[in-house]
Amino acid sequence: MAISLLALDLDGTLLNGRGQISDRNRAAIDNARAKGVHVAVVTGRRFRDSRPVALELGLDVPVISHNGALTKHAKTLQTVSVLTLPLAAAQHALRVGRTANADALLSDDHEGLGVLIYDRLSGANAAVHKYVAWAQRLHGEEEGQRAVRKVNSLEEYLDHEPIHLAFSGSCSRMDALEEILHSELGSTVKVLSTKYPEQDFTLVDVVNPAASKGAGVAATAAELGVSPDEIMAIGDNYNDLEMLLFAGTGVVMANAPLSLREIAGLHPTAANTEDGVALAIEQFILNISEETTWQIEQR
Repeated sequence: MAISLLALDLDGTLLNGRGQISDRNRAAIDNARAKGVHVAVVTGRRFRDSRPVALELGLDVPVISHNGALTKHAKTLQTVSVLTLPLAAAQHALRVGRTANADALLSDDHEGLGVLIYDRLSGANAAVHKYVAWAQRLHGEEEGQRAVRKVNSLEEYLDHEPIHLAFSGSCSRMDALEEILHSELGSTVKVLSTKYPEQDFTLVDVVNPAASKGAGVAATAAELGVSPDEIMAIGDNYNDLEMLLFAGTGVVMANAPLSLREIAGLHPTAANTEDGVALAIEQFILNISEETTWQIEQR
């Protein structure tokens, strides 16, 4: 069955190591859209941080952000759906994270562009300092001040339902925290991890239990009248798994963790630094001959 909806993760998938879209990836997406394929950005990023990519590509499907917790039009800012994190669960998760000495980031303001809230970050967690600096720099000096906000206390700030709560730190510490969050909060939340072993850095996102990239893609497909068999999803991390399994064609990047690449039924492609997205589009959507596509057995 022909593919009608392409669901793309951003970091580690569509974007290269410098956070850019390669010419080949861009051309492949344009060619897919010319064939009538709808293209959706599906990301763990905040809406504000993923919106520039959607605008750059001129995509026609709302951005599925915050791991599926917020789906919103990039141009009009019209909210299609939002699954906020229940207040009691958010407060409980924050207490658990504090006990584990994990750095906490809170995503808020689903009605607008969104704001990242924090109160303190440990000096040892260089990756989270880089992330906060990047989130400010991405939007320019003036807007960056609105994109990221430091408060005196997250506990005092957290008096309403946020979009999601995130913790970060070394892979081993975050693995332990993830287990505690599952044990302490159970089904009152969904816990999703994004791991970067080469940096010894993991993001642990705590979202509404109904939120996931898979649920976001399913809702978008239903709105478009597209069946799962007509969907191709491409991703590189554990928070992509639900959408990869939901799609009729799930494609995993070569830079994904080995355990993700070994899941039966998922198709391999090249790394994000080697135009893996373009190669998958060329193979499964544009039907370019195998001689010109990346072959996993040759690597």
